[in-house]
Amino acid sequence: MLDVLRGVAILGTLMTNVWIFTTPGGEWGVLTGEVGEQRWGSLAETVSTVFQLLANGKGLAMLTVLFGVGLAIQYDSAVRHGRPWPGRYRLRALFLFAEGTVHFVLVFAWDVLMGYAVVSLLVAWLLTRGERSRRRLQRWAAGLHLLLMTLLTAALVTSEDSAGSDSSTSSEVVDLYAHGSYLDQVLFRLENALALRAEPLLSFGLLLFLFLLGVRLHRAGAFGSDGTGRRLRTRMTAWGLGLGVPLSALAAACGTDLVLVNRYVTAPLVAVGYLGLIGILVERTRRPGPLTAGLTAVGRTALSCYVLQNVLCALLAYGFGAGLAARFADSGPWWVMGLWAAVCLVLVAFAVLWLRRHDHGPLEALQRHALRR
Repeated sequence: MLDVLRGVAILGTLMTNVWIFTTPGGEWGVLTGEVGEQRWGSLAETVSTVFQLLANGKGLAMLTVLFGVGLAIQYDSAVRHGRPWPGRYRLRALFLFAEGTVHFVLVFAWDVLMGYAVVSLLVAWLLTRGERSRRRLQRWAAGLHLLLMTLLTAALVTSEDSAGSDSSTSSEVVDLYAHGSYLDQVLFRLENALALRAEPLLSFGLLLFLFLLGVRLHRAGAFGSDGTGRRLRTRMTAWGLGLGVPLSALAAACGTDLVLVNRYVTAPLVAVGYLGLIGILVERTRRPGPLTAGLTAVGRTALSCYVLQNVLCALLAYGFGAGLAARFADSGPWWVMGLWAAVCLVLVAFAVLWLRRHDHGPLEALQRHALRR
């Protein structure tokens, strides 16, 4: 079940990131508000808006919770085998941070691996503390995150529209991603690293909360096949979707003023509902078919598929590759959704074929080899 959930989360992150790659200005479009603009006029605009709302922040939140689950499983394994903790996990986190840094510089500005590496070190230490300490810190993380999102949202609502004040810069960035060389983009990410690394800093409290939520769900048995697991998944679905979907729709209806609330507050609620609902569907699947097998394979090679999806999108969308983003800039959203579907098929095929001959994905195997004694 966990592998299927990871597979869905990986494809869900692509469902959001594909709009970043195909928007004028690429990765910089997130900061200028050009990515994820919601329009409801035509059929195409309505479908693309719904498509984005289904994914925006949800795949990332799912992946974060599942990372916490994986961390708890590693801790339990270390305790059972009498190994010190965090022990060598520190090296694993350091290697993940290095992978994320390379990914950020060479592939994609909105990398999540660096943030995961830092938060995982804190959570790894917290696993050696008492349950009460973890819950207290989890509440503080949630409270501070909500306070930060409230203050930033208030600033967005009350600030005057300054669009156009740096139109020349925006034009230069659009041209960079549409026609610039690969080296130019790498240098641009390095020169603007602080701004492009804003998300892990702003969402640190959320990441910590979701990591610890994953630990709690695992220890409560939410992903087990017994009655306890089924009851918890039902509650996750009811609360996550019942509360998260209306709040997410309300935030989306308010437009760009609540863009932070939509991505960093309501999206994690919906993500918990997704985890519960998908878990229920997986358990009720008596005969796993190609879809389940494909998602399982992607989940088992999650790190490799995460990086591969961004490499493929960059090669297809940006000017140093096929340049599809500029070529189809006026073609509407259908081709973007088609690109997402095509890359998903490539990821599934890659994962399935790779695992026929190997036990781990290529980046997972590299990590294991590098950390081997």
